Amino acid sequence: MSSRKLESPPISNQYSGSNAISSGKSPVPSPDPDIDDPSSKRQATRVFKKSSSNGKITVYLGKRDFVDHITHVDPIDGVVLIDPDYVKDRKVFGHVLAAFRYGREDLDVLGLTFRKDLYLASEQIYPSTGSDRPLTRLQERLIKKLGPYAFPFYFEVPPHCPASVSLQPAPGDTGKPCGVDYELKAFVGESQDDKPHKRNSVRLAIRKIMYAPSKLGEQPSIEVSKEFMMKPNKIHLEASLDKELYHHGETISVNVHVANNSNRTVKKIKVTVRQFADICLFSTAQYKCTVAEVESE
Repeated sequence: MSSRKLESPPISNQYSGSNAISSGKSPVPSPDPDIDDPSSKRQATRVFKKSSSNGKITVYLGKRDFVDHITHVDPIDGVVLIDPDYVKDRKVFGHVLAAFRYGREDLDVLGLTFRKDLYLASEQIYPSTGSDRPLTRLQERLIKKLGPYAFPFYFEVPPHCPASVSLQPAPGDTGKPCGVDYELKAFVGESQDDKPHKRNSVRLAIRKIMYAPSKLGEQPSIEVSKEFMMKPNKIHLEASLDKELYHHGETISVNVHVANNSNRTVKKIKVTVRQFADICLFSTAQYKCTVAEVESE
């Protein structure tokens, strides 16, 4: 009986670190406006803030992870602060986009990209369209602090949309990993079909996530046997895990039992963790990649 442990590597995702694809400054958590007042006794709330490169439009978000509860998805609500002297007679629009990258960026040639973009939701933020939806608590506090040129936005993501996921890059792969990512975009334009300019637009990477089930399943195990030609006996292999569900960074304990009834010699045992993803685009395909491996003599 032998036991092997593998470290599950952290899967890279677009949320970690700075937002490289965005224009302007990287989003940084800023304190809730109420804590600027020393006399305020309210509990502080973290707010994500990001401005366009020209500083004329700023987006405030209370969070960047939105949970899919199966029946519904957390709404995306926040506030956009504008400079009225810059916007003038133009409008401010907001989009929530999902993108599926299914090929490396260095393979994008002649206008052909291995990326499919989807508009999930769009809204005119300024001038206000007169929606009777009540403001959230975060929006009320931000508008009270930022003044009359702060305008709320509210997006609902369809529940059938896929969760944010990054496929583990294969050895030698460069650039952004394949997978599904989400983005909130606000920009100034005459219509929502205008192409945004980097100087007056804000792009924020967000995530649509699902929590792992709290009820664990049975302990995974499998048994296999191998026969050899012209030999009467077999090699019997049994492998099991300590649990069914693992989170990033957790140790995967693998118990392996080999019963060698043949006259062959077992020279080494190799245990591999592979990521599988079914990709349904033009046709159903399966992506697989080794993410961890250990070998014993």
